[in-house]
Parts: sequence; C-alpha cells; structure tokens
Amino acid sequence: MKAVFYDEHGSTDVLQYDEFPDPEIGPEEVLVDIKAGGLNHLDVWTRRGMPSPEELPHIPGSDGAGVVSEVGERVARFEEGDRVVVDPGLYCGECEFCRKGEQSLCVDYKMIGEHVRGVHSEQAAVPEANLIELPEGVDFVTAASAPLVFQTAWRMLMTRAEIQQNDTVLVLGASGGVGHACVQIAANEGCEVWATASSEEKLDHARDCGADHLVNYEEEDFAEVVKAETDGRGVDVVVDHIGEATWDDSLSAAARGGTVVTCGATSGVTPETNIPKVFWKQLDILGSTMGTPGEMDDVMAKVFDGTFEPHVRAVLPMSEMARAHEMLEGREGFGSVVVVPDSEYDPDDYE
Repeated sequence: MKAVFYDEHGSTDVLQYDEFPDPEIGPEEVLVDIKAGGLNHLDVWTRRGMPSPEELPHIPGSDGAGVVSEVGERVARFEEGDRVVVDPGLYCGECEFCRKGEQSLCVDYKMIGEHVRGVHSEQAAVPEANLIELPEGVDFVTAASAPLVFQTAWRMLMTRAEIQQNDTVLVLGASGGVGHACVQIAANEGCEVWATASSEEKLDHARDCGADHLVNYEEEDFAEVVKAETDGRGVDVVVDHIGEATWDDSLSAAARGGTVVTCGATSGVTPETNIPKVFWKQLDILGSTMGTPGEMDDVMAKVFDGTFEPHVRAVLPMSEMARAHEMLEGREGFGSVVVVPDSEYDPDDYE
C-alpha cells in the first residue's frame, strides 16, 4: 500500500509518501480502506518528536474514515463493505478508570497516530472497539475531520465544565479544530459565546459557528474586552488550549466562581500562575483529554445529523502531506485539513 510515514523526526522534509508494508489484522481488528484522513496539530508535534511514537518508521494520523475490507475472526460488529469512522483513543479496558467508564483516564491511554501507527495511509488495521458506523448520507471528508476535535470539545464543555443554557463561555483560538467545535457546542446549548481569533476573516467564520462576541487578539486584550462587555464580571467558562501566552488573561477573564478548562498548551506548557487570583476568585481549573466511547457516540451523532458542521479549509492528496502540515503550522485558514489517498483523489471533487 501507499502511506505517509517518516523514519526520523524533524521538519516537513522528513515526510514521505511511498510504498509501505500492508497492515495485518489481529482477531479483534478490522482492515479499513482509508478514504480520507483528518489532520490535527498532534500530527505536527509527533513529527517533531514531542512525543516520540513507539516505533519508527511512523505513520501519522489519528482521524480517518473509510470502508471495511476485512475483519478479524472475533469481530462481531462489522463486515466487509461497512462505512466506518475511526475513534483514535486506545485504552486497556481493565484498569479502575476503564471499569468506571472513564476510558480517557486509562492508566495506559494511547492515541492512534501518536503512540502507535496511524491512518494516513491507503489501509489501516484498527481495533473493532475504535470504529463507529458512518451513515450513508455523510461523506468521508466530513467524517474524517471531526472525531478528535469534536470529542475533545464535547468532553471539555459538556462533561468537565458542565455548561448550561445562558452560561457565558469564552473560546480562545476559535479558528482551530477544537476551538470551532467548542463554539458550536456552546452555542447549541444556548450559551452566550465569546470567540478570539487572529484575523477578521477567522472571526467571521467563528460568527458563522455561533459566536455572539468576537475579539481579534492581535489588536485587543481579550480579558479586558470580556470584562468591559460584562461590566467587570467576566465569563462563566474559559476554554484555553493555548497555554503560556494566554493563561494569566484566562484567569482574569473568568468570573468569580468561574471555570477555566484546558486540553492543550500550544504556546508553551509552563505558564506562571497568579495563585491569589485562583483562590480569591474561587476558580475551578479543569483538565480534559479526548473523550469516552459514549461521548464520542454522542457528539458524532450530532455531526452526522448536521447539528454540528466540521469546517474543512482544504482537501489535499496524501502526497502533499508536507503542505498540509505547513498549513497547520502557519495557522492558514479556518477549520481542518483533510488528506485523501492519491488513488482516490480528484481535485474537481473539492473545488
């Protein structure tokens, strides 16, 4: 098969698209002919070696959608020809957290495309437990762009922060995958949503996703804008996946008794924290990672029925994976980047 892979870490120059050994499935695995693969910033970090996957050469890609071509002898839920979407979270199923239904807290939690070989290839061997059925009316590109970011956003807001109707929610980096998913989820719950982005074009997209208030963080201090527009109160929930560059302002923007929830730190992992600001305002600071299978089912059902719309900025052939990574690194455009195997790619389909 053809696959995207690299045998050393580094810049986009290490990315290759060439022949790779065909995957072999185990008794509880499914062989999927990949029709589309979504990119996430995780693919960039893993390519750079942060963290390093378990085995090189490594095939990246956590998100994918395709058609079942073969099933293992103990597979019961799928058969050849089924359309499926990949859920990238791997868990042991036996630890105390898995037994409680909190699989994303698993002591041996791993990610397809991060710790083990991923799905940016013509075929992928995927555990049966990591596949969900893709309805006929949903195209592969839409399906492949959604799983990681929408389940992450869903758990952050619905499970961890427990947002409710009329809550005020600030979403930082609303033009990215997780950000634009958070805006849609909060708006769908009836929240009043603030969104930050670096350009007017990206803010227009955030408005289309349901944001009520827009802040260009290149021109304004978002914490000051939020406090001014809320008469000094701040917001109930701040979604911060940026890290060092925004952390202190996130604490400032949160209302007394408010919540700051984070799933990442793209600008740095060790911000200074004004501890009195935390205890004096009695803030809840919550971490969140990926989602459970049930949360994945819940949010993807709303993607499939059109409640949530994953935004796709570009669809490229897999041979142009370096360009896809560059778009993420350069923060070009709004929404996800999706790649399609060259054998399946027709540019006329994506104009």
